[in-house]
Amino acid sequence: MKKYLLSLLFLIFIVAVAPVSRAQVKLPQPSPQSFIKQTIGLTDISVRYHAPGVKGRKVFGGLVPYGKLWRAGANEATLITFTDELFLNHERVPAGTYSFFILPESDSVWNIVLNRDTTLWGLEGYDELQDVAYLRVTPKPVQFHETMQFSFSDIGTNTGFMHLTWENSRISLRIETEIEKKALANIEEALKKAAPDDWYIWAQCADYMVARRELHQRALELVNKSIAIKETFFNNWVKAKLYALNKEYEMAANLSAKAIQLGKAEPESYQTYARDIENAYSSWKKRKM
Repeated sequence: MKKYLLSLLFLIFIVAVAPVSRAQVKLPQPSPQSFIKQTIGLTDISVRYHAPGVKGRKVFGGLVPYGKLWRAGANEATLITFTDELFLNHERVPAGTYSFFILPESDSVWNIVLNRDTTLWGLEGYDELQDVAYLRVTPKPVQFHETMQFSFSDIGTNTGFMHLTWENSRISLRIETEIEKKALANIEEALKKAAPDDWYIWAQCADYMVARRELHQRALELVNKSIAIKETFFNNWVKAKLYALNKEYEMAANLSAKAIQLGKAEPESYQTYARDIENAYSSWKKRKM
């Protein structure tokens, strides 16, 4: 009986000192989390951040003082991820995820800092020895922007710009990605896995190489393989372009003429290329004379 009473008293004590469980209420955040992702070339770039608002305050030179590192957002550090090595404002940056900071020096001189430590809350624990990039940028005046925002623009084959806009200021970073090495590796890997009757993949890979003169011999090998599997308007068109770039206009005209004839069997697919093929044929036919 005594043993039972002791056990009961112990249980009462545990219940008395145990913390009270409280329900968590989901409420809107003052600086909501945001995420943006952009592919440039073959590289994915993403930014995860908390977006504060101006809310009637002076931001740069006030809320964000000059001469002091800023987390480029609110709450935990803003994180930027690159799936491949790339160039930011012509400076090489390895693939990876980094904390993204800004050090505004004045109205006209800011610095962007990338840091390897991705576990930071604001600046707590920041170590400059972990910095991997320090980039000087010039803020530009823009129309008032209440909510801080990252964005991308002017996306090209392997270039683009990333912007951060808030209050009346915008900074921009030029992004350049390396596509050639990765694209060629992807081509060789795809060809290894190609089905025996897949004529298109051989022609597609050859077409990518058309504009790269140093790869013309390899491109010719690929398109000939495609034609050997199945002759179509598309692989004849690719082969015609290869000959035209070598100024062999008679062969280019003959191949484009064949492409026009074969296109009649695939009117829907051919329509996309019809104008280019027919205009090229007219031009090359004149040049071969």
